[in-house]
Amino acid sequence: MIYIALTIVLVGIELLYFKIADTYNIIDKPNSRSSHTTVTLRGGGIIFPIAICIAFLLGYVSWEITLAVVIVAAVSFIDDITPLSQLPRFASHVVAVGLVFYDLDLFTESLWILPLVFVLLIGWVNAFNFMDGINGITVLYALTAIISFSVLPTQISSLPLLITMGLSCFVFGIFNVRKTAKTFAGDVGSISMALFLGYFMIKTIIDTNQFGYILFFSVYGIDAVITILNRIKKRENIFQPHRSHLYQYLANEMGFSHVLVSFIYAGLQLGINGAIIYMDNQGNLSGLFILELLLTLTLAYLLVRALIVRKMNKIH
Repeated sequence: MIYIALTIVLVGIELLYFKIADTYNIIDKPNSRSSHTTVTLRGGGIIFPIAICIAFLLGYVSWEITLAVVIVAAVSFIDDITPLSQLPRFASHVVAVGLVFYDLDLFTESLWILPLVFVLLIGWVNAFNFMDGINGITVLYALTAIISFSVLPTQISSLPLLITMGLSCFVFGIFNVRKTAKTFAGDVGSISMALFLGYFMIKTIIDTNQFGYILFFSVYGIDAVITILNRIKKRENIFQPHRSHLYQYLANEMGFSHVLVSFIYAGLQLGINGAIIYMDNQGNLSGLFILELLLTLTLAYLLVRALIVRKMNKIH
């Protein structure tokens, strides 16, 4: 019953935000780098940090993780309204990562581990944000991760928190997973959700003592890393908006439905996650299997990307 009530509350909060965004003109206008063609309300992903706050009030999550998510969400929301320089955004990420480390008691670990985890988490947050480019992709991918974490025996105690965040994704998805989206997540949504998922990834690796669970993020990770490498090769500014991810090629250049592409990304990741969970349950999630799977996925991605680029070149 509490989750039904929570869903109704989240819908009400989202609708209230729409009125505020409409009143204060918090919108996304299409430009040459956009994948959308109509003016859309920005920042609907504010429902994610709000859900974290509700989870905190219900006793589902620690104050450290709540504060970490709220900090990056607040700075990102300001950036959604009035673009900020890199410094305040990066500073908020550093503070948030420090809070995640404190919550997970990582400061007691070997000193060499902290820089590695720091780089991975900061990289993940930014990669997740960069991948937020078409209707449905962020929320469906996030929901896939949340569902995957939820079925792990090690995360039973975190199930109320995961369900709460899953419901926030469901509510946001009502207005985003459609041909013409009512709202976009904005940085406030994508970055706060990325931090939350990154926290759960680190927590899962610690709880299971199995690094292979990092492949829960493999589809996004491969697309983001290879796209960045391609842009560096072309001497492009990797921090500037662009339309060169594979999912953008599929949606923008090849004309596939945004929602269909989003479901393909989420569905593929869900299948990979299922395989990871199955192999771990069988005791076969070895380093060799992880490497082979990562290599197979990377080669498959490169092949598909090459085919799509070739078709695009023929069209143009």
